[in-house]
This record gives sequence, structure tokens and C-alpha cells, in this order.
Amino acid sequence: MTGRELDAAGITDPVLREAYIQCRQLNAQHGRTYFLATRLLPVGRRPAVHALYGFARWADDIVDSLDPAVPPHRRATELARLHHRMEQGLKDGDSPEPVVRALADTARRYDIDHRHFSDFMASMRSDLDVTDYPTFDDLRAYMHGSAAVIGLQMLPVLGTVVPREEAAPYAAALGVAFQLTNFLRDVGEDLDRGRVYLPADLLRAHGVDRDLLSWSRATGGRDPRITEALRAAEDLTRGVYRDAAPGLTLLDPVARPCIRTAFVLYGGILDAIADDGHAVLHRRSVVPRRRRAAVAVDGAARLVTARISARRRRRPEGHVARVPPPSAVPPVSTVQGRASTGSGADSLHQEAI
Repeated sequence: MTGRELDAAGITDPVLREAYIQCRQLNAQHGRTYFLATRLLPVGRRPAVHALYGFARWADDIVDSLDPAVPPHRRATELARLHHRMEQGLKDGDSPEPVVRALADTARRYDIDHRHFSDFMASMRSDLDVTDYPTFDDLRAYMHGSAAVIGLQMLPVLGTVVPREEAAPYAAALGVAFQLTNFLRDVGEDLDRGRVYLPADLLRAHGVDRDLLSWSRATGGRDPRITEALRAAEDLTRGVYRDAAPGLTLLDPVARPCIRTAFVLYGGILDAIADDGHAVLHRRSVVPRRRRAAVAVDGAARLVTARISARRRRRPEGHVARVPPPSAVPPVSTVQGRASTGSGADSLHQEAI
């Protein structure tokens, strides 16, 4: 983490600065898409995002470990220990554990509801035991804690131009959309962990069950029923993006380029999955580097424009952003586009921020 980010956030204590640096390293190492989008936030807000991501990443790594040397009961013990440290850290505003220390400081600075962290840990605990979801409603209940609350944690950091509770449903929906995208991309990897996140009723509607998915994963065989089920999951996910999209206009203008970039990049994962014939049981679909760079440049340009506008004018007192009707918001695939940008895009992006 650059000293500029920490200085801009008013983080001066050396021990706390080191805690935030560790969180940033976790984000940079594991959250490639998320980390890129975070670079488009005002520098003073980035450390808080790294703290939120770093803690979530730590918990997720505990429950997702494929290391045979880490049996389920040990993962449960580690998660319970982390939960205790989190609760104590949020209560005290500090912790001997660096990632929890940064989390507690962020929660205090931005007045983040502690229930969002408790709900998150509840879903992480369920990952130790639950391996299937009969219906989408069942999956949504899980995703409230694993994804929706991530959007709600982020909202105070991003800032809004309306009362926070008005923007909350859209922030929660975007968290769900991102996680559904990950579920679709990671079907094969999750199956290796013994989990199927795609709702059983959606799969069954296309003649697919766990056994058929396992056969395809093990043999490399393709079955049109699986392709149709994955296409239906893609359509469902795009619908959640459309539900979330109006919330972009409710965010602080200087935070919108960051979230719009994440919105487009995650939508690009859906495009990559479709372009690869929904072969997610056999290989991981990724957004090509050139497309990622093009989106980053666009986001950087929007950030510069937002900053200039913020300097030139003050928002009128009592102003409320107008939310466009869902029909006015283009679908993710339309927003994403197929821009082609040369390798210089990354350096341009860095210069802009």
C-alpha cells in the first residue's frame, strides 16, 4: 500500500499502517478484478476497501481449503477462532491480529453495522456443512451473508448522494450478482470441494444433477443438458445485474467509476463464459487482458471527469439523484462492449489515478 493512500486516509499509527498493508497484499494477490477496480477509488478510501476484502478473503480461504492436511474439524476450529477475534476486535476497536485490526479500524471510521460482519461469518460457517442448495431461494438466503452484506459493508466507504438505506438494496443486489458470476465461473472448482452452488431446481429443469456434473468434470465429456443449464444460470445472473444497475447513480460521483468498472469487468466474465461455450467444468473463463485494460482506461477517464466536476460545482442542498428506470439501464453485455486497447492502456490507467 502506498504511503499516499494511508496518509490520505489519515492512518498514521505505524502498527495500523502495517495492518492495512497486509490487507492490500491479500487484495492484490487474490482479487485481481476487484483490486483493479479499487484503484479507481479516491486514494483515501482505498485502505478501507482493502481491509474489508482482506478479512473476507481470510475467512473464505479457511472454508475453501483443499489441503488434505486440513481436516473439516480443524477448518471449523480456525473459523470459530477468527469469528471470536472479529467480535472482540469490533468491540475493542483493535486486535493483535493485523487483518482484524484493520477491519475494526475501518468499521469504526465508517460506522459500518457490525451485523453485516456477523451475517457474513454465519454464511462462512454454513460452507463447512452445506454442499447443495435445493432452490434459488435457499441460495439467496446463503448469499445474504456471503455476498449481499459485502455490498452493504462497502456502501459507507463509497458514499451516496441519497440516504444510505435507499441505496442499500442495490448495493446488496450487486454483491449477489458478483457472487453468482463467481459461482458460474467456478463450477468445476467448487465441485472439487464437494459443493454445487447452482440451485438444484434450475439444474433439474434441464435434466442435470450432481452426478452428471461430476461425470463431465472427471471425463471432460460434454452434454448439451449441462450447457443449457449453465446458460440458464447465466441469464439469471444477468437479471440480477439489471436489478443492481440503477444503484450506480446513487453513489458518490467520485466512487462511481470504481463500481462501474467492477460491474463491467464482472459482466465480462459472463461474456467470457459464453464465448467459451460454457465450458466452466473443464477450464476457467477469464476476461482477456486487452479487454480488462480497455475497461480500466474508461474507468480512469470517468474518474478524472468526476473529480473535475466535483471541483467545479457544489451539489445543490437537498439534491437527490434520479434513478433511471430498469429499461433505461443497458444489460451487462452491452455495457461491457468489445473494445480493443493496446498494451499501453495499463500505464495510461496508472497515470490517470
